[in-house]
Amino acid sequence: MHKVHVRDHIIERVLARRGKVHWYDSLDPSRTAFVVIDMQRTFCEPGAPAEVPNSRGVVAPINELNRNLRARGVPIIWVLHANTHRAGVSDWEGFFNHVVADEVRKRTIESLNPDRQEVWGGLEVDPSDITIFKNRYSALIPGSSSLERVLRNLGIDTLLIGGTKTNVCCESTARDAMMMDFNVVLVEDCCAALSDEEHQSALETFIQQFGDVMSSSEVVERLEENRTPES
Repeated sequence: MHKVHVRDHIIERVLARRGKVHWYDSLDPSRTAFVVIDMQRTFCEPGAPAEVPNSRGVVAPINELNRNLRARGVPIIWVLHANTHRAGVSDWEGFFNHVVADEVRKRTIESLNPDRQEVWGGLEVDPSDITIFKNRYSALIPGSSSLERVLRNLGIDTLLIGGTKTNVCCESTARDAMMMDFNVVLVEDCCAALSDEEHQSALETFIQQFGDVMSSSEVVERLEENRTPES
């Protein structure tokens, strides 16, 4: 798990601009979902073609947060990446032809076969959870996944985002969510990147322009603000 946080000079800049650090003082569990992105073998397994070693460090925090969220009725949505290939052509040629070299390309294609995708084994999955698939970095651009329809049908207006990579699929989905009028929180100790620098940079850009950045404990505290006395 990353040990870096949003730096003091960024916090000072945020305070000078809007007078407070956090975007949201409370979170409504009835309108909130936790979207966990790309926590699957391709990114979590040692030696996998797109391995993010730090992803294994956020397994425990994700599990702990999920237990708290399920107890409050907050949906957990696992978003897994998958790409199809037919007659040597993929559904995302721009990625496979330019981002990865030939040998890595072959292994990545095999690892992202839709038939092979499941949530990484160290994560606790409940029958009430939802699993969907995306084929682009962002799960919310047109044609990438069914995530928006699922969220709208559930009456969700607030997204907690975790998973990997912080600065790629998590950030891409979170940015699009904000511009589609969702309230968005990047859960910093439930996100993983390839380096502390990339993780920190994503958090710092996000909190300034796109949404909130909170630890999992801060998320739970804000959910408690909406907890009724009898619950």
